[in-house]
Amino acid sequence: MSRAGAVLPGEPVAIAPDVFWVGALDPDLRQFDIILRTANGTSYNAYAVRGSEGVAVIDTVKAEFAEDFFARLWSCCRPDEIRAIVLNHLEPDHTGALPALLKAAPQASLYLSYPALKMLKGLVKESLDEARIIPVDEDTRIDLGGRTLRFLHTPYLHWPDTQCTWVEEEGLLFSGDVFGCHFCDSRLFNDCVGDFRFSFDYYYQHIMRPFREHVLTALDLIEPLPLRLLAPAHGPILRDAPTSYVRRYRQLAAPLLANEAGGREKTLLVFYISAYGNTERMAQAVRNGAEGVEGVRVSMYDLAGGDPGPFVDLIEEADGLVFGSPTINGDAVKPVWDLLSSLTLVKVKGKFGGAFGSYGWSGEAVGLVEDRLRGLKLRVPRPGVKVKLIPTDDELESCAALGRELAEHLVGRVAPRHIDFTAPNALTA
Repeated sequence: MSRAGAVLPGEPVAIAPDVFWVGALDPDLRQFDIILRTANGTSYNAYAVRGSEGVAVIDTVKAEFAEDFFARLWSCCRPDEIRAIVLNHLEPDHTGALPALLKAAPQASLYLSYPALKMLKGLVKESLDEARIIPVDEDTRIDLGGRTLRFLHTPYLHWPDTQCTWVEEEGLLFSGDVFGCHFCDSRLFNDCVGDFRFSFDYYYQHIMRPFREHVLTALDLIEPLPLRLLAPAHGPILRDAPTSYVRRYRQLAAPLLANEAGGREKTLLVFYISAYGNTERMAQAVRNGAEGVEGVRVSMYDLAGGDPGPFVDLIEEADGLVFGSPTINGDAVKPVWDLLSSLTLVKVKGKFGGAFGSYGWSGEAVGLVEDRLRGLKLRVPRPGVKVKLIPTDDELESCAALGRELAEHLVGRVAPRHIDFTAPNALTA
């Protein structure tokens, strides 16, 4: 069995006493799940844990790499020794070899989280013996004889079903996608592979960042553990200073603007782009209206002069967002859509939003932007403002009213609406 140097074909790798990596390497992969670029490929990390009374298999691999997985697995155990198959996450890159493993080890029980039960039937199409399926929680223990597995409930990192598996005797955490990255290096361990820091942070930003609140909750569970080794589902196995990677997650998940606004003020961001200055004048009026509300800090940004990336950091911490766009060819303009499409990287659900813009012919931009904001689960409390060509003083006052009302929503000082139910269309006005 390989213990140092590069991974050998068909050979498992000992990562701790009687604990083996039995995964697969995919060095030629250049794009993962459409959204991630993988300059160094990736690995599909699966593990086998041996105790005196049996073996547990932790996750499997992508279906195309099942042959590699089984070659390594059968080199460190027999099929009839497998007592437990643990799934930390049901995404296909971790469960592609599961159907074949279930057939090869019919005596093994399948352990997974309660949310994963709902997904399992969609993953394994043939009928399953329900007696083999055991949902787990924090109180569940698997005693393999000298090796005890227990489970940490870590949902939404990054699916509802995700969990981590802790090997008490070894201080070893099988962390699933948490602390992983798409970085393939056959030397396998973090103190042997090339510099993968950019991949580690990139993976966090694109996979974990939208679930920051869940990351922080999971860190509260993981940080007290006497951690000696982190074994994620992708990328290097973290045996050298594993707690430094936990600390890095804490840094990445920490609020970025804590020293700027913190809990003292609410923040409203006004983004705009303007062809002839009309939408810009509207943006200024929105800002002026919002600045009149005490307790709200307003910032305004011209999208013509910046890349969306840094704005995403600001948006993650902001409480309200307003977007101004002219209408060109029946649509909002590309820089606005570029920024809106970037918002899938952060949590924006529940923030307040609004839209405004000048137009020449048809004026669809405002409504389209509002629809996208609602699709992202922002609250859009009032219709946006659209103006034909040059805004009048009255129309600029409408923009100021938009900013003012959004700011009042942020600080909870919105006057209650009075609806006359006897009036026509009272509920749709």
